[in-house]
Amino acid sequence: MADLPPSGKWDARYLGPVPHDASYYAKAMLGGALACGITHAGITPLDVTKCNMQVNPAKYKGLLPGLRTIVAEEGSKGLWKGFGPTFVGYSLQGMFKYGLYEYFKDAYMNLAGEEASSKYKGAIWLAGSASAEFFADVALCPLEMTKVKIQTSAPGTFPVPMFSALSEMSKLKAETRYPFGSLVPLWSRQIPYTMAKFFFFEYIVGLFYRHVFTKPKETYSSTTQLGVTFASGYLAGVVCALVSHPADSLVSLMGKPANRGKSLGQIASETGIVTLATKGLGTRVLMIGTLTGFQWWIYDSFKTAMGMGTTGGK
Repeated sequence: MADLPPSGKWDARYLGPVPHDASYYAKAMLGGALACGITHAGITPLDVTKCNMQVNPAKYKGLLPGLRTIVAEEGSKGLWKGFGPTFVGYSLQGMFKYGLYEYFKDAYMNLAGEEASSKYKGAIWLAGSASAEFFADVALCPLEMTKVKIQTSAPGTFPVPMFSALSEMSKLKAETRYPFGSLVPLWSRQIPYTMAKFFFFEYIVGLFYRHVFTKPKETYSSTTQLGVTFASGYLAGVVCALVSHPADSLVSLMGKPANRGKSLGQIASETGIVTLATKGLGTRVLMIGTLTGFQWWIYDSFKTAMGMGTTGGK
């Protein structure tokens, strides 16, 4: 059990196994960086294929055909285009996403008070995750724009090495709207995604501990708790993919040369909502479900190793 609050009053920062102090939030930020950087970088081949399916569906007709087309034209190295900005960008994003979620969740619980924070847990999760993602996307945006440009440009038309690509994006900022031209569509994709990710993760974890593993959470082994973490993360990830896919398609389409100078509304209108919502969706469900499951597992494994306990409960 955590120590009692110094004031003697109820305080959300003292509800877990250890107090949520500056050290706790710093460790959460490091855990989030590891969770997001490793997982996003590890599935770069899926991401390259998915982005190309969104930008050029006539050429890249599905996951396996798309993979084959990329390998045939660019070799296996073509599947790993954008690895650098993916790893760095999503490490930064994960650092703020997870670390600030822990901070904002505690802050909003204390703002609401003991009774209201218990009664309206879902609202706390949604507000905390949305607030965290707002800042996380500012850190991610320049690298996400660079990643998409690398992955969707025809071979030989844009630099692939990360620093060369960042330099080229800066030179072409009048055309590419670098570094924050994609921030609004990124927010429209990532904030609903993260709200769904954290809400459904916390909710599903609660279901497991109320209906399947009904003894006190701390009586179960870390292996069991981390199994609950992975299963809950995977299921939450499937919901995330469905919620955020249209905006994800828009972010990819913004990098297409034919869409240069067009507004988001014009791109959406020309593409059509059905195409935005469905093209590449199967690949993204597979990608995001696996991604989210492993992100939560890595994050909670790190927290467990640091003596911070796993996320969520009854």
